[in-house]
Amino acid sequence: MIDAHLSNHDQMGDCLQGLRVVDLTRNLPGPFATRLLADLGANVIKIEPKQGDPARVFGELFAALNHGKTTEKYNFHDPKAIEAIKAHLKEADVMLDSFRPGVLVEMGLDAKTLHTINPKLVMVSITGYGVAGSYTEENDDSKNSSQVNHDWANKAGHDINFMAMSGVLDQLKTAQGEQAMPNIQFADLAGGSDTAVIALLAAVFAAQRTGKGRHIAISMTHSLYNHMVMPKVTGKLINSLSGNGLNDTLLPQHDFLGGALPCYRLYQTADQRYMAVGALELKFWQGLCQVLELPSLKEIHWQLGIMPNRPESEAATNTIAEKFASQTLEHWQRIFAATDVCVTPVLSLQEAKAHPLFAHQDEHQATSGWQQVK
Repeated sequence: MIDAHLSNHDQMGDCLQGLRVVDLTRNLPGPFATRLLADLGANVIKIEPKQGDPARVFGELFAALNHGKTTEKYNFHDPKAIEAIKAHLKEADVMLDSFRPGVLVEMGLDAKTLHTINPKLVMVSITGYGVAGSYTEENDDSKNSSQVNHDWANKAGHDINFMAMSGVLDQLKTAQGEQAMPNIQFADLAGGSDTAVIALLAAVFAAQRTGKGRHIAISMTHSLYNHMVMPKVTGKLINSLSGNGLNDTLLPQHDFLGGALPCYRLYQTADQRYMAVGALELKFWQGLCQVLELPSLKEIHWQLGIMPNRPESEAATNTIAEKFASQTLEHWQRIFAATDVCVTPVLSLQEAKAHPLFAHQDEHQATSGWQQVK
């Protein structure tokens, strides 16, 4: 996951050297999180049930998520196997699991038990909907406990369910307001993996200072909900700047960065492809207008008080749409190649793989933009 275009693609591969991780997760969120840790130098032991991680059937996907890890298989119902896992955990810094709440207790791997044998252990449970009820860390005082009131903790779910319940899926609408179906697992990756890695590294840092570990429950649904920083406030922003007191909630396709602004949206080309315009700042917008030979639109910009609900803004969108629709994607790629106004083609996966930006990535199975600058 280290950016492999560097002369030595392992320049960050020693950052977590010495960090000992026991990985009880499976499928996508947990294995992706521990893959990030392994690529940064952590020693990861992946413990699977006897039948193996269900993701093994996907072949290359499983290899991409789990290379660089040591794998052991155990019968989770065998007391001797549980003792073998505990032996690993006695020396570990971190344990990750992706079981439903309560399963660790049934296995004898609950926080109370494990912190008795390893007080500094950081436990991270990646869950779908969080942990309900009164939740107090064994190593924290009671004033840090919290009451979570919902009955979803034990419900099953997958990425599409977590996206749906968080409100994120509803934000993915076409220009016509139709629901889009994503094939990127945002809840698993952003809500689960990334959040888990940040939380566990922070907890490890704290454990090194205090000598006390903790048990952290990551809710993929709640994490996604907290990612919606922009949609929660942009309706209020638009209405306040335009001076009206309308409802603060906007339809996703009419949101500030959802296609309402002429300077930040997708435009279809003559060959039914798309160009992505991200000319959010005034200087980029004016540069875009110059390239498109539309100087009359230079002052039609939100930073100059022309909000997306104004007729001038809507007219600018239509004019630019007609301009982009007059030529092919290849034409616009060529035109904008020599400019720096935040305009790019919408590439297919195959085109992205062949692009100089990413041509080196798959050689080293890199999946992150991490890079150490000398």
